Amino acid sequence: MADQQLGVLKALDVAKTQLYHFTAIVIAGMGFFTDAYDLFCVSLVTKLLGRLYYFDPTSPKPGSLPPHVAAAVNGVALCGTLAGQLFFGWLGDKLGRKKVYGITLIMMIVCSVASGLSLGNHAKGVMTTLCFFRFWLGFGIGGDYPLSATIMSEYANKKTRGAFIAAVFAMQGVGILAGGFVALAVSSIFDKKFPSPTYEQDRFLSTPPQADYIWRIIVMFGAVPAAMTYYWRMKMPETARYTALVAKDIKQATKDMSKVLQVELEVEERAEDPKLNYGLFSKEFLKRHGLPLLGCTSTWFLLDIAFYSQNLFQKDIFSAIGWIPKAATMNGIHEVFKIARAQTLIALCSTVPGYWFTVAFIDIMGRFAIQLMGFFMMTVFMFAIAFPYDHWIKPDNRIGFVVMYSLTFFFANFGPNATTFIVPAEIFPARLRSTCHGISAATGKAGAIVGAFGFLYAAQPQDKSKVDAGYPPGIGVKNSLIMLGVINFVGMLFTFLVPEPKGKSLEELSGEAEVEK
Repeated sequence: MADQQLGVLKALDVAKTQLYHFTAIVIAGMGFFTDAYDLFCVSLVTKLLGRLYYFDPTSPKPGSLPPHVAAAVNGVALCGTLAGQLFFGWLGDKLGRKKVYGITLIMMIVCSVASGLSLGNHAKGVMTTLCFFRFWLGFGIGGDYPLSATIMSEYANKKTRGAFIAAVFAMQGVGILAGGFVALAVSSIFDKKFPSPTYEQDRFLSTPPQADYIWRIIVMFGAVPAAMTYYWRMKMPETARYTALVAKDIKQATKDMSKVLQVELEVEERAEDPKLNYGLFSKEFLKRHGLPLLGCTSTWFLLDIAFYSQNLFQKDIFSAIGWIPKAATMNGIHEVFKIARAQTLIALCSTVPGYWFTVAFIDIMGRFAIQLMGFFMMTVFMFAIAFPYDHWIKPDNRIGFVVMYSLTFFFANFGPNATTFIVPAEIFPARLRSTCHGISAATGKAGAIVGAFGFLYAAQPQDKSKVDAGYPPGIGVKNSLIMLGVINFVGMLFTFLVPEPKGKSLEELSGEAEVEK
């Protein structure tokens, strides 16, 4: 086997880190910023939606979303994301990364705005339109996963490729923070303008009608950063690897990259090796990439069960340990403020630093080590929270509980949450790269759906009298956490199927540079 990598791709591989790398990170990262903002901001406003649209003046507790509605609002965006990952992943290999990249962004902008402009002011109309547009918002977000990862990995040089893809992914953390800050700002302003009594003092006045604008503003704000990067997305040239290896236009690829790298590159001619044209469902693909694909999909699936079940239910955990007071002792606006404050604190202390640790260490430690370590630590902390669970919920031990909880998150992000996103963008051949990343990401989202819904029901107490309205009794928080620990352990085992892409060129990893001598 002789190494037959194209000159223009070699030039990208050995290029010094320069401005265009950072432009690419920002352009691709802004999509991710919006993704995270949109997916997580809804967890800040679900309680408010319950108070506004499911208010029952006879009840001692403020209105809350019925289980099926809560599940729909949380889950419909995830279902859309799953569909979008498969569809746009496939499309990105068919039409090219750049063309599809603009479509996904427009979808995200339009649906972000539309999901805040619901029809009518009755619960049914509002929830239906919210869910409809959140599905399509998710669909656009789904397209962003395979495309952002693929574009970044195809633009990057081989020495710092891991850090660049991780930096795009780390914008998720920034998006989660932004969601918290926007919610804090909006709820503070409304609180100053429309002070209102707590639910216990006056059930009718505790949620002023103006509060309806709060959730709409928070949800719609997600469109702003996306709209700002649209122009730059359209100016980015198609990646050289797509143009040269998939569209087979080496001349155009060389021309584009000469501009980007600001050097003169020579155009080469190249004979095709027909053996390298195998499709996704061929024996050859199975032989070469079958196990790695299984490794990527299974680890992402298992990770997201754990990751999303925690993330969507943060506010329940906070209420359980008393960080957020009982609903009846607050008015609707204060409740948004308190939930946003708790989520932002956790994000600042654990989520965000975890992402940047990955950026710093991924090209030193490698993907494999970080993923193994992350799953291992998540297993340890989950069990450490679960077994003495009754000890942690005592008021004196709250701080310890939050520390353990934060560490689990820290090692999710300085661990499998980042690496499962990075590896699939590196190890598959160019003409199947965005499809395979989409498949891996979609199995991940399937895990997220299991985590989000399975947990809504599983975490319900076993005692019938303590269950939330409308839910059947579950296995309780403690047993749910033990299950999550086991899931993380299995994820650690499946990590052994994933190859280590550190420091190798994309063509070497995917076998596209091999030519029979």
